[in-house]
Amino acid sequence: MSNIHNLEPKPLWGYFHEICQIPHPSKKEKRIVEFIKDFGKKNNLETVVDKVGNVIIRKPAVKGMENRKGVIFQSHLDMVPQKNSDKKHDFEKDKIETIIDGEWVRANGTTLGSDNGIGVSAAMAVLAAKNIKHGPLEALFTIDEETGMTGAFGLKKGLLKGDILMNLDSEDEGELYVGCAGGIDVSVSKKYAEEKTPRGLSAYRVVIKGLKGGHSGVDIQLGRANSNKLMFRFLMQAESDFSIRLSEAAGGDLRNAIPRESYSLVLVSGKKIKEFEKFVRGYEKMYRAEFAETEPTLSFRAAKVDLPSKVMKKDDQYKIIRAVYACPNGVQRMSQAMKGLVETSNNLAIVKCAGGKFEAHNLTRSSVDSAKEATAWKIAAVFHLIDAEVTLKGSYPGWKPNMQSPVLNTMSRVYKDMYGKTPEIKAIHAGLECGILGGAYPNLDMISFGPTIRYPHSPDEKVNIASVGKFWDFLVETLRHIPVK
Repeated sequence: MSNIHNLEPKPLWGYFHEICQIPHPSKKEKRIVEFIKDFGKKNNLETVVDKVGNVIIRKPAVKGMENRKGVIFQSHLDMVPQKNSDKKHDFEKDKIETIIDGEWVRANGTTLGSDNGIGVSAAMAVLAAKNIKHGPLEALFTIDEETGMTGAFGLKKGLLKGDILMNLDSEDEGELYVGCAGGIDVSVSKKYAEEKTPRGLSAYRVVIKGLKGGHSGVDIQLGRANSNKLMFRFLMQAESDFSIRLSEAAGGDLRNAIPRESYSLVLVSGKKIKEFEKFVRGYEKMYRAEFAETEPTLSFRAAKVDLPSKVMKKDDQYKIIRAVYACPNGVQRMSQAMKGLVETSNNLAIVKCAGGKFEAHNLTRSSVDSAKEATAWKIAAVFHLIDAEVTLKGSYPGWKPNMQSPVLNTMSRVYKDMYGKTPEIKAIHAGLECGILGGAYPNLDMISFGPTIRYPHSPDEKVNIASVGKFWDFLVETLRHIPVK
């Protein structure tokens, strides 16, 4: 464990170090909720835990700032639990092992939790500070942002009192975000028939791994490989060339992470073993060439294993393989309103075939609600063709940019005065809670900003140390310039 608590600004990094000691994957936030609640009480601040588990802490204005607009810091308490396959780590029990790696802080083989632990830590540091000038403050710490935005959806009207909401959950220092994508989950299920394994076959466990994965929103435009798509592309060709039989397949485990690893259990005629092994090596060579820049550590291998007792019946196998291969994935359309922004995308996040049941789970995102729905129904149409059940649920709205936002104007001016340049104004192709919170509190003036974080939702996640310092200084200076009511 590195000494990140000695980094500057020490209060922020100290709280982040404490957060790393507390397991807090999505849906398992009980301990960190208690930690935040105890923090509020220890600092003699009004602290409320609502019915769903969100924590709200209020701090009065310092003397002379009582007439300023109220500011709400908003960040989420949960983190995405992803690790490398060779890393032993239990996200419900183990601490995050942090490493200072040059200009960055990262974790040892797991996600770091800087998304959104740095934002949480910044809010805590301001709440505990005695020497920062500010008006009335609130901090809203939400739960379960990463797997359903349960906290944001569950927040009741009337709990928040502030006028300005600062979401501390974006990932590029020097950029101010004024909009985000909405999303919807598209879940697929189908029962399939199995039969006894035919004679004369040999079994192979085919594995693709070594992919980078990443955030299914902010990293979707990077051209990284989706392990599920690559696996089922292989299976379709192997079925055509070798008449393989499929016993099992699985890949991915989180809806909002690009899947990094997949496997399949396939059976091939014992007379074609050498040819099949050569075929697998050929696919690895081909995939490595296709993704040479984005996936330099890609591995695609097959190893002989014991024969399973059952395989999928041919008709179901044919349909399922082709439906997964045909499922839309990746960037579907770029924004016409904001150059360089992904408008609509889909992540084929999870695929499972085992014991007579097929499942697939997608997260569809768009900054245009109608395009989000259209893409979701396109995915549904593919799987309806194989008589699968498709459920669309968990839809949440995007956040429409307001270029006349008063807090945007204030923060743009403050940043230019501090650093001699105007910050970039952007929208993000990810689901910030602003869209949901804006529905419950339509009069809030909202903005999102943060330090530079790379590869969130993957074990490569890292946060730039210098950017955390700039983010902190900018936050503190902004509080001094919040206008009067």
